[in-house]
Amino acid sequence: MYTVHTLNKISQNGLALLGDAYKVSDELNNADAILVRSAKMHDMVLPESVKAVARAGAGVNNIPIEAYAEKGIVVFNTPGANANAVKELVLCGLLLASRKVVDGINWAKTLESDVAKTVEKGKGAFGGGEILGKKLGVIGLGAIGVMVANAAQALGMEVIGYDPYISVDAAWGLSRHIKHANTLDEIYAEADYITVHVPLLDSTKHMLNKEAFDKMKTGVAVLNFSRDTLVQNEDMKVAIAEGKVAKYVTDFPVEDVLNQENIIAIPHLGASTEESEENCAVMAVKEIKDYLEQGNITHSVNYPECSMIWNTSARLAIAHKNTPAILGKITAIIAEQGINIQDMTNRSRGDYAYTLIDTDTSISEEDIQRIESVDNVIKVRILTK
Repeated sequence: MYTVHTLNKISQNGLALLGDAYKVSDELNNADAILVRSAKMHDMVLPESVKAVARAGAGVNNIPIEAYAEKGIVVFNTPGANANAVKELVLCGLLLASRKVVDGINWAKTLESDVAKTVEKGKGAFGGGEILGKKLGVIGLGAIGVMVANAAQALGMEVIGYDPYISVDAAWGLSRHIKHANTLDEIYAEADYITVHVPLLDSTKHMLNKEAFDKMKTGVAVLNFSRDTLVQNEDMKVAIAEGKVAKYVTDFPVEDVLNQENIIAIPHLGASTEESEENCAVMAVKEIKDYLEQGNITHSVNYPECSMIWNTSARLAIAHKNTPAILGKITAIIAEQGINIQDMTNRSRGDYAYTLIDTDTSISEEDIQRIESVDNVIKVRILTK
């Protein structure tokens, strides 16, 4: 029986996939895995029993992924599960940036009498433009960026995308009508609207700043539905005051962008749909089950992707540092104990690696302890059918 601890409300349709071999618990003690959405985990002390954490969503800023990697705790996320929900809100943001809909709605709420006449007289203050034929620059062509690019092109926009690290799957999904930019400067110089869809890294933090704004067309609209600190907010406010940026639409209403003219702050609704929450929960549960039961890793953010068809009676799952000769030390111990390796795979990612070894030979606790004693081996699990 596996125990799964939930830190946030998780869709019942996702939890139902766990089945009879799992117990969902509000207690952290003895948990094998944790399902989380937005709860902050940096100050949590996890028991030794925890083997995996799955974030029902894409971002993992609320999880200390490096510290967990050191303990052999595999952290999963659910890329693409909420992509359509975010895409739809980005399209909403495009329209809010082009038309003064929010201003008009707020004004209409103040009307008390002779409404029809007042509306006809005052609506001219809320005119705007159309997105048809305008150029949209999409920075980042992952699951969400590709969907946004394709949808905007279908709405009649001219779309130019930039992503030097675009995956093969994303490239296959991208419409052939999307123009490819070789540099960010091309996006800045050409786009009437710019939407950013990149992860928050040291290299992307505050990437949209004064230097970037200076390269943009005057009157550009900027959309940020990815991470708050991709945009330098003080520089953004200056760019708006000077007329360089006409509108800024953000899904992150932090203090310094609230109640600012020409800034539309949406209360982090990008993935807040029933469908998205269910999709994320289903994917997170499947990842947890595959890891706990089969030892396979899919969509981890701190360990490499690693999976193998399992046709033997026993499987060793070994999390270790990515250091020279460590595999030789592990297999030497296995050979000494007369354990026959029938299949094996090893993958690495940065400082960490993961190895699966299949065998029909019996493996004892003493064998596991010998492997665990090897320098830079972090965690060893034995799985049996």
